[in-house]
Amino acid sequence: MNWIKELCALMGACVRTDEATLQAHATDKWHAAALPEAVVLATNTEQVSAALRFAHERGIPVTPRGAGVGYVGGCVPVKGGIVISVASMTRILEVSPEDGVAVVEAGVLTADLQEACSRVGWFYPPDPASRKESSIGGNIATNAGGPRCLKYGVTRAYVLGLTVVLADGRILRCGGRTHKNKQGFDLVGLFCGSEGMLGIVTEATLRIIPAPPARAALHASFPQFAMAAAAVQNTLQGGHLPCAIEITDAFTLAAARNHLGSSVLPAGARGHIIIEIDGQADAVSTELDSIATILRNTGATEVVYARTEAEVEAIWQLRREFSYSLKATGLTKLNEDIVIPRSKLVELVSFCECMQQETGIPVACFGHSGDGNIHTNIMVLKDSAGRDIREPADALVSRLFDWVMKHGGSITGEHGIGLAKAPWFEQAIGAAAMDTHRALKRALDSAGILNPGKMGL
Repeated sequence: MNWIKELCALMGACVRTDEATLQAHATDKWHAAALPEAVVLATNTEQVSAALRFAHERGIPVTPRGAGVGYVGGCVPVKGGIVISVASMTRILEVSPEDGVAVVEAGVLTADLQEACSRVGWFYPPDPASRKESSIGGNIATNAGGPRCLKYGVTRAYVLGLTVVLADGRILRCGGRTHKNKQGFDLVGLFCGSEGMLGIVTEATLRIIPAPPARAALHASFPQFAMAAAAVQNTLQGGHLPCAIEITDAFTLAAARNHLGSSVLPAGARGHIIIEIDGQADAVSTELDSIATILRNTGATEVVYARTEAEVEAIWQLRREFSYSLKATGLTKLNEDIVIPRSKLVELVSFCECMQQETGIPVACFGHSGDGNIHTNIMVLKDSAGRDIREPADALVSRLFDWVMKHGGSITGEHGIGLAKAPWFEQAIGAAAMDTHRALKRALDSAGILNPGKMGL
């Protein structure tokens, strides 16, 4: 194609068209894949700007890409064209405790930023489970969360300023390094969660906070899931605000015992929670005992303390193993990151158990009970040849989303809409909101080149 030659002549070695690079930029962790025609491996904002200006003038589709670890096909280039990757933009430009900010390029990994802040005694709280492989730009694009959302909030709460390249190549700088800023519309908020459809984030100024000097955790097992859910409510009603509360259902616990060994959890456990707290050392110790008392009074059969850093990490490693335990069943899991009002937690799990009984398809629920973001995993059965039987599993996903929407929930809490959830998007937000999304998209991307095919826009 002539435009590929023109792009190479304009931008040089950062443009790649070899098969290996195209294949590497064709998909994320979802199952959809599509090859781009060219990949721009950008190393600075000016290169992103030049590539977008080139594409805008010619009407070439552009798919932004960060680390590529999403779960909804958000960076799959379904229309071909150009992928612009910011994964090589990995500089931490500044960590300033004096101003309480960090300035980073979009390709910086979340864990690397957290480590840089920790070295000066400060803290960047958002902690998606993929923090060691997910980038700040991707976190902003999906407004990512993680277990600490209960106390600290999601990514948006920490974004003070952005450098964004608009669809026509113009460079927009919005917000700044001040912690209060009411100069015009909330443009920073507009781009948080926009999934690369309104512009490409290349740099972010982020709020950081003093690191809490102490942390501790505990995990507790219950004979019934409803007891574990009640323990979540009782902990909060007792005046405690942990930084994280995780909950796990019976199916996931059984898978963990099969995968990790029967000794890791009590045999009769059908509900399980993990609670982490942080703060001043004396307060943390007292609060840990108080929460443990609440859990026992709510019916916990086992409460395990974690007072050292190593012990806390061991508990979180157990939590991380839950997902691997489900994979070890040999079934493919459709990981849906739905969100429900916290009061509907028991009803959700009961509904999933009913679907499982009706269809024979296992459904596993675990996740961030403190904010109602429950990862609901439809476990896809296989036929005699070992192939996934997708149609009945996909039907359960649709039933799940219908139930969630009818009960005041959201079909995604942190993964985004992308391709995977586009069929349900308008139903989830309503016609007027969908029209507003389309109007914003037209205003900022009149040629419709940015991340086409996503969100149903």
